[in-house]
Amino acid sequence: MYTLKTVAGFDSAHFLKDYDGKCSNIHGHHWSVEVIVGNDELNKDNQTRGMVVDFAELKKDLRELTEELDHSLIIERGSLREKTLEALKEENFRIIELDMRPTAENFAKYFFDKMKKKDYQVIEATVYETKNNCACYRED
Repeated sequence: MYTLKTVAGFDSAHFLKDYDGKCSNIHGHHWSVEVIVGNDELNKDNQTRGMVVDFAELKKDLRELTEELDHSLIIERGSLREKTLEALKEENFRIIELDMRPTAENFAKYFFDKMKKKDYQVIEATVYETKNNCACYRED
């Protein structure tokens, strides 16, 4: 199997509601996202002949997804009181509410699914919360 890997990153803050530890408080990360795509055969036609996919397109598509989250506070929907959420929005803070707890594990699946919807044959998505700690998602 031929595989390609690309990496993109974003900076954001999050917290883990109902977590007993430091991560229950708002804190930030420089998240790094790696996506591996592949195919058993290379394209035989047109501009992408001899390629799995066009690297330029692969990089652009992942970068677009990470830029959507960059410099924001990512929260699990319903994890803040409505008054708190309203106050943050009144201050023009960029809040992104997701239907998942913002953990590295959930982000790995999030990016896997988003790239798959862009018609890539995704093998694995890895999200680094720090340079030494990451979570991976793949379908078997």
